[in-house]
Amino acid sequence: MKPTAYQLGLIFVAASAIAWSLAGLFTQVIPQDSWTILAWRGIFGSLGIAAVMAVTDHGRILSSFRDLGRSGWLFAAVSALGMVFFICALKETTVAHVAVIYATIPFVAALLGWIVLGERSTWSAILASVAAAIGVVLMVGFSVEGTLFGDALAFGMTLCMAVLMVIIRRSPDISVMPAACLSALVSSLVCWPLGNPLAVSAHDLLLIALFGLLVSAVGLALFTLGAKLLPPVETALIGSLDAPLAPFWIWLVFNEVPSKSTVFGGLIVLAAVVMHVVIGVSNKPAPQKLNP
Repeated sequence: MKPTAYQLGLIFVAASAIAWSLAGLFTQVIPQDSWTILAWRGIFGSLGIAAVMAVTDHGRILSSFRDLGRSGWLFAAVSALGMVFFICALKETTVAHVAVIYATIPFVAALLGWIVLGERSTWSAILASVAAAIGVVLMVGFSVEGTLFGDALAFGMTLCMAVLMVIIRRSPDISVMPAACLSALVSSLVCWPLGNPLAVSAHDLLLIALFGLLVSAVGLALFTLGAKLLPPVETALIGSLDAPLAPFWIWLVFNEVPSKSTVFGGLIVLAAVVMHVVIGVSNKPAPQKLNP
């Protein structure tokens, strides 16, 4: 049985959350400053997205950039800013703090979706958002880790991502791939003179390349495709899978055991997302299936 557009949206956004959850791990493994990582990450990310475009656009890459429009340029600008906030936040505060702050995005996206698009959330989405909020509070708790500046950067990234969700939903015909490619390249150009990219070792460059291709190219491509098929609040809820997964990778590689509040809160967030997905899939009217 062919998947519906709604089901594909869920799959794409969930896969993007898994890819993005690896960002904290990469920033911990790569011993470079934020600006240097951003400079090379943007280059590899843009190359990866351009490779995807070469396959999907059938040689129409240049025309895709020309057809961006105002929404596409706005997407590129906000996405580039979000990238800068994201990497800097991971260097300034803990991975867990960035993850749980990002998990508040359902509320931000829902508010923006209501203001800009006039979309109302379903009861299942509202209940799942409340449950996710409880999980976030438990994860953050009274922790003295991290910094206020780093947490502020993480919220800036969260706001940027919520804006991207609304932009995509409001302009479903937006050329998301060239916009994402452009945003990665812009972030690289902006950060290049602020770091020391030419002093990076071959080993670190390989890690940054994997970072850019997997997290930036694959993650952003899946996100933009999935977000076109889901309302902003649902995109945000599925994307909150990043919250419990990001600290998990750090524990797996560095054996940094999360606190009980982090584990318990992360499980609540994960349960909220799973509950919403199950209810959403079972109650969603059967939409038209995508053409093969």
